Amino acid sequence: MTTGRRLTPAEVWREMKTGNDRFVEGSPEHPRQDVEHRVATHRSQNPTAALFGCSDSRLAAEIIFDKGLGDLFVVRNAGHVVSDSVIGSLEYAVAVLDISLIVVLAHDECGAVTAAVESQRKNPALLPPKIAGQIRPIIPAVQAVWLRDNPSTPYVDPDKIDAFDVGRFHLRGCVAELLRGSELISEAVANGALGIVGANYRLLEGRAEPSVAIGQIDTDS
Repeated sequence: MTTGRRLTPAEVWREMKTGNDRFVEGSPEHPRQDVEHRVATHRSQNPTAALFGCSDSRLAAEIIFDKGLGDLFVVRNAGHVVSDSVIGSLEYAVAVLDISLIVVLAHDECGAVTAAVESQRKNPALLPPKIAGQIRPIIPAVQAVWLRDNPSTPYVDPDKIDAFDVGRFHLRGCVAELLRGSELISEAVANGALGIVGANYRLLEGRAEPSVAIGQIDTDS
């Protein structure tokens, strides 16, 4: 990791991508996970990126991107649903920790997305109220994908909808909601201090594929 100056959003994403490449190839370095680094960081943290992702047990951010202690400020909930607590946490990372990049990480085979799809079928099973509330923000993505291809059919057939496509719509909606819901975040992006990458993680391959980039970031580099 480069030290001594604040990294640009593009540089931070490049490091994230390189770490993910190592993970995909099966050659992670497991950096900054030793006793010495644990001791060195016990009084302060200096992460370069924040990661907002799903709580899925297979989405361990530091492993996927081959990072260590103090590298990532991680915020997670089921279905990576934007809320006041999420925005507040990410604003803390931007304003106090001075991070350069927010990564919003979605993934395939997402249980929250599946539950949102199932909730839109005809005569769906009732969900516990808190779970229903958690997946409610994903439903617009379900409806957008379904009605795009089935404009005259109001009820979703889970066997005929692409759940990964739903996840991509939801991911883009989350990025938009962060910008819409936080003046602090949107201003940091506007002045070039912050970038946002929305990425889809493929569970089988281990690859985090960028889907949307906001700010001064080239995800192809």
